[in-house]
Amino acid sequence: MLLIHALTSTLIMVLELYKWVIIIAALLTWVNPDPHNPIVQFLYRATEPLYQKIRQYVPTVIGGLDLAPIFVLFAIFFLQQILRGI
Repeated sequence: MLLIHALTSTLIMVLELYKWVIIIAALLTWVNPDPHNPIVQFLYRATEPLYQKIRQYVPTVIGGLDLAPIFVLFAIFFLQQILRGI
C-alpha cells in the first residue's frame, strides 16, 4: 500500500511539473522567443510530440488559436484527480 501511495504521489508531481512546462511553452508563443535558445528548444521538444498526437485526432487550431495545450492541461488535471482518488 505504501508503494502504491509513493508511486501515485510521484506521478502526480511529475504531471504537475509537466503542466508548468506546457503553461510556460504556451505563454512563450505569445512573444517571439529566440528559437536557438536551449530553453525554448527544450520546451518545444517536451510539448510538441504530445500536441502532434492530439492534432491527429482532434482539430485544435480554431481561428489561429492552437487549443492543443488546453486539451493536454485538461487531460493532466483529469489524471491527477484520478490518481488522488487511488
